[in-house]
Amino acid sequence: MVEIYLENICERIQVKQGISLADLADEYPSLTTYPVLGALVNNEIRDLKYKIYNPKCIRFFDITTSWGYRMYEGSMCFMLYKAVKDVYPEASLYIEHSMLNGMFCRIMGTADDNVSVAYKIREYMSKMVEDDISFEANYMLTEDAFKELSKVGNIATSRLIEDSNQLYCDINYLGDAIHKIYSKMVPSTSYLKIWDFRVYNDGFLLQMPSRQQPQILTSYYDTPRLFKIFREHREWKNLLQTLYVSDLNDKVRNGQDNYLIQVAEALHEKKYSFIADEVYKRKDTLKMVLIAGPSSSGKTTSCRRLGVQLSVMGFDVQQLSLDDYFIDREKTPRMPNGDYDFEAIEALDIPRLNADLMAMSQGKEVEMPRYDFITGKSTASGHTIKMKDNSILIVEGIHALNPKLTEQIPNEWKYKVYVSAMTQVAIDDQNIIHSSDNRLIRRMVRDYNFRGYSALDTLKRWGSVRAGEQKHIFPYQENADVMFNSALMYEWGILKKYAQPLLENVPENVPEHAEAKRLLEILALFEPISDKHIPPTSIMREFLGESSFVY
Repeated sequence: MVEIYLENICERIQVKQGISLADLADEYPSLTTYPVLGALVNNEIRDLKYKIYNPKCIRFFDITTSWGYRMYEGSMCFMLYKAVKDVYPEASLYIEHSMLNGMFCRIMGTADDNVSVAYKIREYMSKMVEDDISFEANYMLTEDAFKELSKVGNIATSRLIEDSNQLYCDINYLGDAIHKIYSKMVPSTSYLKIWDFRVYNDGFLLQMPSRQQPQILTSYYDTPRLFKIFREHREWKNLLQTLYVSDLNDKVRNGQDNYLIQVAEALHEKKYSFIADEVYKRKDTLKMVLIAGPSSSGKTTSCRRLGVQLSVMGFDVQQLSLDDYFIDREKTPRMPNGDYDFEAIEALDIPRLNADLMAMSQGKEVEMPRYDFITGKSTASGHTIKMKDNSILIVEGIHALNPKLTEQIPNEWKYKVYVSAMTQVAIDDQNIIHSSDNRLIRRMVRDYNFRGYSALDTLKRWGSVRAGEQKHIFPYQENADVMFNSALMYEWGILKKYAQPLLENVPENVPEHAEAKRLLEILALFEPISDKHIPPTSIMREFLGESSFVY
């Protein structure tokens, strides 16, 4: 027998040595609200086939956690991969990006139309769920893994494994399908009951349940503007010939990192110029540009760079941050746990904001408030704004696209911009890097550089930040007149040097250790890139420092 501490029930218990996590979970059927998918074992993510031989700290989790959702998502994508291989042996599956609680993908090399493809794949996947096929992971010599993956045509994956400098690695199997999945798997296909596979645009959407409502498939709604940005993102990847991490690494090793930086920055500048042109076309009616986006998307730098472009076109640019319109702390709404909800739109003094915006738009001089984050009080700033006939006001904040924020301002006065870092490079054809991971690494580096926070501090806050984004930002992203992808093709190689030591300092005795280890595994895939060629106006300087803008 061996002693474990079962965190779900806060008890020390004796278990038989060699017991699997699956068998242990069966002995305690009410550990989680929904079916158990995996566990943290000494704060490392393990699948349910993991066996216990020594004393451990164990926390079982379900799909409502970030760990469980990633397992469900990775397993669904692998099941889709096998279905495509079996139904269309000559075809290739490309999973391109996350979208609508699911994954957008393309299947190339079939003779059928997309409606027929979707029907056949859906039927085959449904049969796989009924057949309860086991997901397996085989720990093998890296040279053997390279041969296995190369044999089945997974070239981008095999190149990454070959360059990993590891002696052994995991390879995943589902029946006779072989791939490398960068997440743990659920035990078998019967765990994957809630999903759909449908045609979307020129490809397909693999829909999955949300963490908030895992028992149902959430209602589908179209996001054409967001999809357009991902289409643009694909074109940029093709332009730079960096579809996957292995492509990026090859260019870095060949001394092309400076070229990558120059082209990526030029693409950003071109987009800012395009937005400024669109604003200029409506100069007779526009009075303000509203810029919103999730955490660490580069909103502040985007405000500054767009302001420069608008100045070139003859505008007198004024800027306003919504952070200055926080109400006094004691009046701030609270979350169910009693903490202040600074992400809620009700945390802002909306009546005063609308009154000030209306007055400024009428040419009146308005004194800006200033929120003191130390005292939690709104004070007078002494700074005034008086708009001229050629003035344009840039308003930046997470709620800028929420109609409630500027409900008293005529729509024809407003031009709305949504900014987010939509990751531009995938691990391979089967494994993407989520844009939320991109933003988390950015925020971690910035928090350490400018706010004195450790990686652990940032990881602890990230869950509530993401919840606030889901509630207050993402529902309004399609209100934008234009979307801007602030991700830079080269940035993971840049951020690696800064983020790795921060993540390595996350201690083992906290649950955030599992997330730190996962992020370290992603960073390890990238060749490091020097930041010496990054211009001072780059969005990256918002997180690294040495920007020519004042924040």
